[in-house]
Amino acid sequence: MTSRTCRASCAAGVSASAPDRGPDHGPDQGPDRPDPWFAWIWQRLAPRLEQRGLADHRAWTVAGLAGRVVEVGCGDGQMFAHYPSTVTEVVAVEPEPRLRARAAQAARHAPVPVTVLPGRAEALPVADGSCDAAVAMLVLCSVEAPRVAARELRRVLRPDGQLRFCEHVRAATPLGQRLQRSLDLAWPHVGGGCHTARPTVTTLAEAGLTPQRLERFAFPSRLPTPTLPHVRGIATPRG
Repeated sequence: MTSRTCRASCAAGVSASAPDRGPDHGPDQGPDRPDPWFAWIWQRLAPRLEQRGLADHRAWTVAGLAGRVVEVGCGDGQMFAHYPSTVTEVVAVEPEPRLRARAAQAARHAPVPVTVLPGRAEALPVADGSCDAAVAMLVLCSVEAPRVAARELRRVLRPDGQLRFCEHVRAATPLGQRLQRSLDLAWPHVGGGCHTARPTVTTLAEAGLTPQRLERFAFPSRLPTPTLPHVRGIATPRG
């Protein structure tokens, strides 16, 4: 991830390094963001995280979806198996070439049609208002320009569409927030661009995506990492 490195760094505090260009400006590079170290780590770490409960959060995130869906930062395609049969098409976007190749393999066995494309959260390769739903799973803490990515999610949704998200977020307590801000002086440089203190729900709301349902939880609950606070929810376009 521009839209994928959070999956390991958020879930277990492990990933590779990546730059941060600020919240308001998208990346200058093309749709690819090669990161062979992260791809190697993620493919070995993911099965353990799925067993620890990540699979349940995936299932919750896409339950009840229908129609055309864009998934941001699909990684190696772990989400594909959870899409319900009411989904008619998934456009899965992934910037890391090795993970994208694995996702293309997973798409062949998915229960719904899946098209895997190169791309970043800040420049989704889909038309305005063309999706019934968007899915962001452990992605938004590590995109290079979170406000741009949030506006992109709003752009591609139909007026009656919805964003389903499950993300690492800023801590709820002042002490936790201070700790995260201190760690973010170095954490993004060693954690694949992952920022521990991002106010993701606020960023989505500022982009015109109104939260309709939020559930906060710690994941993985046994590891006291700065990326422990998470939120999953549903947001809908405003205006």
